[in-house]
Amino acid sequence: MTSPERATQSKRNRVPILVKNLVHIVYSTKHREPLIPKENQDALFAYQARIFKQWESPALIIGGVEDHVHALFVLSKNHPLKKIVEEVKKGSSKWMKSDGPRTPQFSWQAGYAAFSVSQSNVEAVQKYIEGQEEHHRKMTFQDELRALFKRHGIEFDERYVWD
Repeated sequence: MTSPERATQSKRNRVPILVKNLVHIVYSTKHREPLIPKENQDALFAYQARIFKQWESPALIIGGVEDHVHALFVLSKNHPLKKIVEEVKKGSSKWMKSDGPRTPQFSWQAGYAAFSVSQSNVEAVQKYIEGQEEHHRKMTFQDELRALFKRHGIEFDERYVWD
């Protein structure tokens, strides 16, 4: 006969961990320098998508313009957000300097912004990321990020956001 403690432990071992956390991240080049030429964006985004996949965090879409990137991805249940972003930025920075367009001065900003996305908003966020080029004909990166912070209820200090 199995003890109640052992039966509970056995049940816990068989229960799957079902998680789906969708995250929209935004990060810019250092000092928002226009270092991502249009002709290299698709290759950069594809390279970043491979890094997301290696870290069990498949990207649904990656897009952006000359000075920043947006990515919508499923966050791994096995790795923290900070590590995923660190690896994507580190790997893609190296790629931009050596294997991609060979931009030796390329660097990402130190920080990033991350926003949770509900499944019901995935399509809207995907369209938003797809429309970055058009969007930035009317709005600066700083104004865009301020609007995202406001929409998501994030308080911030301007002195520490723009590096």
